[in-house]
Order: sequence, then structure tokens, then C-alpha cells
Amino acid sequence: MAAEETRKITIAAIARLAGVSVPTVSRVINGRSDVSPQTRERVEELLTRHGYRRRPASMRTNSGLIDLVFPDLDSPWAVEIIRGVEDVAHTAGIGTVVSAVHRRSSSAKQWLDNMRSRATEGVIFVTSTVEAPLQAELRRLNIPVVIVDPAGVPPMDAPTIGATNWAGGLRATEYLIGLGHRRIGFIAGPPRLMCSRARLDGYRAGLESAGLPVDDDLIYQGDFYHESGYAGGSRLLQLPEPPTAIFASSDQMALGVYEAIRRQGLRVADDVSVVGFDDLPEVRWSSPPLTTIRQPLSEMGMVAARTVLRLAQREKIESPRIELATELVVRDSTAPPRG
Repeated sequence: MAAEETRKITIAAIARLAGVSVPTVSRVINGRSDVSPQTRERVEELLTRHGYRRRPASMRTNSGLIDLVFPDLDSPWAVEIIRGVEDVAHTAGIGTVVSAVHRRSSSAKQWLDNMRSRATEGVIFVTSTVEAPLQAELRRLNIPVVIVDPAGVPPMDAPTIGATNWAGGLRATEYLIGLGHRRIGFIAGPPRLMCSRARLDGYRAGLESAGLPVDDDLIYQGDFYHESGYAGGSRLLQLPEPPTAIFASSDQMALGVYEAIRRQGLRVADDVSVVGFDDLPEVRWSSPPLTTIRQPLSEMGMVAARTVLRLAQREKIESPRIELATELVVRDSTAPPRG
């Protein structure tokens, strides 16, 4: 091939020589995972032989997808994270694939098989665990991974996106103490989750800093869902000396507490103050509107999407752990205790 022709070699010409489609060559050039090793080797050899000049990574455009993986999709906070990821993906001109990968190994295998068949920029896991075989395959495919709110030490040395859960737990407790409450019940989330433990630790720190005892009878183990909030609220309100305020570490549990208060013939705020955690859109329409700690769920999704796209472009990430600030949102479910 003449020198002039070599300098002007095109992707279409490489595709003809390799006996593959133009999109296949494009996937090889952009480092996609959905190309067989034999095809990749043949295309790479032709690109090198004919001196094809690749654009720098910073000049490449995204044309694939972001995979967003949850353990399940039955929680309103999942919608908020999806909203943030989709906002960034739309701006970048790429799509979002949302999946629920349950603890069953067959579910993870099916997701992995589907993921291999598409041009994935990277994967965002909103789940407490990533199984070892899944980690190994993602490493082998060299697919960027970001973890949102991990249970503990993140797998795969992946960047993580979270919120200031301890500070949120502390702020809610301090606020209730400032209103005059001294017996404050707490309904915790799943203990395996780092965010749950941090919120509980913040609650304890708030009591201790005010010189108040941490009473284990005032702490109920929940699971973030309405039913456990109702069960926890019912148990706390039946204590010989019930709390005058209840801090539930999720909005869904706080709404369960509302029902427990109602069934006791009491009123939210007038008889028992309630604080939640998340600031889901629905709680501003509850009766009364819920005081809560706002967790920036949509922003967490946005940061996770931006991070995974930067990793896909081989950019350096400044910090492996990003925590976005929580804030207290005061509404009508809290008031000073009677008497």
C-alpha cells in the first residue's frame, strides 16, 4: 500500500480487510468489551500495520450505554438515583440500562451475559455486595465500575459515591434535643449496610454530646421499609415510658411510624415528633409533611455517572470515596414535647 494511502486508511477499509463490520472495528478502537479475542487481535494487527491514527481518549465520543444495577427496584429511592444517572447519560448522548440483580447466581449470570452483548461504557452498582465471579469477569473485560453507598469496604477497589450519613444522624438527633425531647426512639436500617451503621452512630453521638443516656430499649432494628417502621413505632410507643420523638433512618419507615401513632390514637407532632431520612418526593405530601434528613439521591446518581464515564475515558479520579452532604429539612412532623 502506498504511503499516501496508508496515511488515509479508514475504519471502513480496515473492516473490509478484517472481514468484519465497521461497528466492530469501532468497538475495538474504543476498547469495548463485546468483541471476541480473535477478532480483536486481527483488527488490532491491521490497525497497526496500516498506521491507523486513533483519536486521543479525550476526543472520543460515547456511543454506548451505562449499566445501572440494583438488588431490587421496589424502593422509591431507586427512582431518584435513576433520575440522576439518566440526566448525565442523556447529556452525554448515551443510554441507560437498569437491571435488578438478585442474590440468585442465575440472576447475576443472566445480567452478565446480557451486558457482554452491548457496548457498555461502565457499570454502576447500587448494591451492598458484588459477587466474586462477577468482579473477576468485569476485571477481565476491563469495564469501569462505580459503587453507590457500599455496605463496607468496596469490592474491586472501585470508586464509591455516598452521603454524610453519620452527620445526618447527628443533625436529626441534635434538632430533636434542641426542641426539648429527651427520650428519642430510633429505628435503624439493616446492620450489614454501612449507611445504616453510620446513621445509628450519629444518633448515639448526638445523645452523648448532650449528656443523655443511650437506652437500648429505645432502639429498634428495622429494614428501611414501611412494615418495620410500623412494627418499630408500635413497640416503642408501648414502652412503659414511651419516647416523645422517633427518628426513623428512612422515610419509608417514618411513614410506617405515622401509622403506628395513628393506631395508638395519637397525633404526629402534637403527641410524638417524627423525623425521617432520605427526603423522598412523597414525604412532602404526607399528613403532616415529614421533617427529614435530605440525602442527595439524584445528585449521587449524577456523580456516579460522571465518574464512570471519566473512568471509561481513562481519566484519573481524584478521590476513591466521594460523600455528598446531607441536610435537615424541617416540616410539620416535629414540635416541642408536651409539658
